[in-house]
Amino acid sequence: MKMIHLFKRLIPFAFAVFCTFLSCAPEPGYVTISGFAQGGTYNVKFNMEGISESPEEIRDSVDSILRRIDHSLSGYNRNSILSRFNAGEIVVPDSLFIDIYSQAYVIFENTDGFVDVAAAPLFDIWGFGFKNGEIPSDELVDQTVVSSGMKRLKTDMSEVLSESGELDPSAVLLDHAADPRLPKLNYNAIAQGYSCDVVARYLYSIGVKDMMVDIGEIFCDGVNPSGKRWTIGIDRPVDGNNEPGADMQGIFRVPDGPHGVVTSGNYRKFYVRDGQKYAHTINPKTGYPVQHGLLSATVVAPDAMTADAYATYCMVVGLEAAIDFIESHTELEACLIYDEGGVFRTWCSSGFVLETI
Repeated sequence: MKMIHLFKRLIPFAFAVFCTFLSCAPEPGYVTISGFAQGGTYNVKFNMEGISESPEEIRDSVDSILRRIDHSLSGYNRNSILSRFNAGEIVVPDSLFIDIYSQAYVIFENTDGFVDVAAAPLFDIWGFGFKNGEIPSDELVDQTVVSSGMKRLKTDMSEVLSESGELDPSAVLLDHAADPRLPKLNYNAIAQGYSCDVVARYLYSIGVKDMMVDIGEIFCDGVNPSGKRWTIGIDRPVDGNNEPGADMQGIFRVPDGPHGVVTSGNYRKFYVRDGQKYAHTINPKTGYPVQHGLLSATVVAPDAMTADAYATYCMVVGLEAAIDFIESHTELEACLIYDEGGVFRTWCSSGFVLETI
């Protein structure tokens, strides 16, 4: 049984593509492209049936897409549009930059502000963002909550572009006169899912119907090389379980049709100080790392960016609110693993069947 082990990457969102590999799967018609991107590895498996482009051409196109995303959205590439925007420089945003901002604002509104890409300074002061930090003072947390957030930014970035397509970051502020501090952007909560969707759109454009795009998060459609639904392994959210597939909670068969499948959790990126665990999931409304029993959230959505965003949302709000949210959205399915008195418990929505192994 072919399984993809799904997990939220430890390493930050960074894109340099160092090299790629191309292999023909033993099953007829399927090709796998793999390489290094976004601070880790990526794998794209797809069916070549009916496709006129060569595998090499497709590989080069995927690499080109990942380089474009790096140039636009990476907070670790100092020359990216995002890094220069966060530094207050006038930039010329590309279609990716404008698109992800627009979608991030919709997510911000749909999650009542619990998924906020303009909360980057909060992650920085806690040491989980683009800068080093560790256990800030309550005063600094409060000040950062006030000065950051999508609440201070305009909904549509494209409306403030100059005639030449330039963007002055200060023009995006709603309250520039009252507070000129620019809320910095960090797309880590949605960027890997978004990248999967962009690559998938390219594959669709050349006629691919059967695909599995794995760039830290997953998008899949069609069938696997065995002609069956794609299968994904869900890791047990145990602190120190850093090897995907070494200790799994179960497997999930992705429903028919296009779906993004993303797991977010607090068991791989955290630190402990004076006996207290500080997880990388931060509530942008309070400014503090979350403290609740939800250990991981696997969300299935029509696309990978939506799954990515809502998996993060679940981890921010905790078990009960996450269940209410999933049950109120018929397009979503989810598996939530939580701690109850030191015992692992699992809640799955009606359409999410977790098979034991």
